[in-house]
Amino acid sequence: MLQKYTPIVRRKIRFAIVGCGRISANHLGSIEQHRDSCELVAACDINSDNLNNVVKKTGVRGYHSLDEMLDAGGFDVVIITTPSGLHPIQTIQCAKAGYHVISEKPMATKYSDGVNMVKACDEAGVRLYIVKQNRLNATIQLLKNTIDSGRFGRIYSVACNVFWTRPQEYYDSAAWRGTWEFDGGAFMNQASHYVDLLDWLIGPVASVQSYTATLARNIEVEDTGVVALRWRNGALGTMNVSMLTYPKNLEGSITILGEKGTVRVGGVAVNEIQVWDFVDKRPEDEGIKNANYATTSVYGFGHPIYYENVIKSLKGEEDAHTDGREGLKSLELLIAIYMSARDGKKVSLPLNY
Repeated sequence: MLQKYTPIVRRKIRFAIVGCGRISANHLGSIEQHRDSCELVAACDINSDNLNNVVKKTGVRGYHSLDEMLDAGGFDVVIITTPSGLHPIQTIQCAKAGYHVISEKPMATKYSDGVNMVKACDEAGVRLYIVKQNRLNATIQLLKNTIDSGRFGRIYSVACNVFWTRPQEYYDSAAWRGTWEFDGGAFMNQASHYVDLLDWLIGPVASVQSYTATLARNIEVEDTGVVALRWRNGALGTMNVSMLTYPKNLEGSITILGEKGTVRVGGVAVNEIQVWDFVDKRPEDEGIKNANYATTSVYGFGHPIYYENVIKSLKGEEDAHTDGREGLKSLELLIAIYMSARDGKKVSLPLNY
């Protein structure tokens, strides 16, 4: 359903956030960078320490209950940065109360829940945005533009590696971590942005065959997994994920082998263009490494750019880059990966629901 929304004009866009934990700092920093056109006015968390930290830092009003915050109102958009399994019910609650929603990744841990999120926002006449900030990092933007321009020719093979580390203390830090209901495993949580890149960069996936394992951590979900993929355009590929890398995060990379070019974007979080070689040499190739950036964070620096699009779309100046329907694409691929691992067979896409 295509919706027409009333633009927010001649004033700042007002945000509220529910979930004041680890990732919330990226959202708060982005709002601060765009302070001329938006502001944070409310925060909510059941954890008093997390909530108090945000309230002290920003000066906004704090709430321990989402119901209470929604009833108080005074904002346009609710940012949801709670455990993944809570995103659907909270999104639907916010939508029914008449607020636009920004949901962190993954939008849900079940595909049907993701569909219900989109449906609820459609019915309420509000926007649903799904955070995909890795798409906006400089290295990935260059790669996307190069693929779309056809410079690779036919893409033959793709390899994606996510070799990070999450010690047992990480999972023990909160009861929801490492659970099927609220978190998901290495694919659903830590590597979900990379699953998204496989669809967004290369195109729709035709089928997957995967294996997952819980090799070292005391958790419900997988800490390691591998996937073989076939895209509809004929390309073949692999994805290799582990949260058991010793002693620290090692690599987040994607390598593309094409008819007329080879590229590898690596580093700890696709932040370094390590190979850039094409049949047709271009002057701009000499400066391609200017897109590289140093980072100690796996999140990259895409959140502020992401918020720029959200703000402009709410003002009616741009279309949303990653709405709920766009979010469903990578969620469907994630679910296919888990179905294949569970059932021990190839899973074709789109899924039949």
